[in-house]
Amino acid sequence: MSDERDVVSVERVINAPPDVIFALLADPSRHQDFDGSGSVRDAKEQPERLRLGSTFGMSMKMVVPYSMVNEVVEFEQDRRIAWQPRMRALAWLSGGRVWRYELEPVDGGTRVTETWDISKEKSRAFIRSGGKKARRDMEATLARIQEIVTTPG
Repeated sequence: MSDERDVVSVERVINAPPDVIFALLADPSRHQDFDGSGSVRDAKEQPERLRLGSTFGMSMKMVVPYSMVNEVVEFEQDRRIAWQPRMRALAWLSGGRVWRYELEPVDGGTRVTETWDISKEKSRAFIRSGGKKARRDMEATLARIQEIVTTPG
């Protein structure tokens, strides 16, 4: 059964066009640069640019190192991208979570909404309490995205 704690979203208006933000999100080699959780280490086995159905690996660390494999499950150029991570070693126990970014042109730039959706996660009852941390991490992520796409250089 779904719970209101299963979907957490944050948003921020960033003074950059959607295509610039989307290009950052669709480049798995840049995910470490904008990750606000501090757990993403580096991409491996990734395409240069993500598209629907792409898979890419990530080296992660949250207390101990581990690996994830992600599949792009939603893709609309310059508007929406989402991937579903699974732990390589525990795929039978985890999987179903979705990280989604939605981009909407607005006055002053682009409204970026990041969502942590565990409504289809196999072990959601055990990770629902992570929603508050996910919210803080996503706020930090959007701040980092803003810094990257608005800093000259």
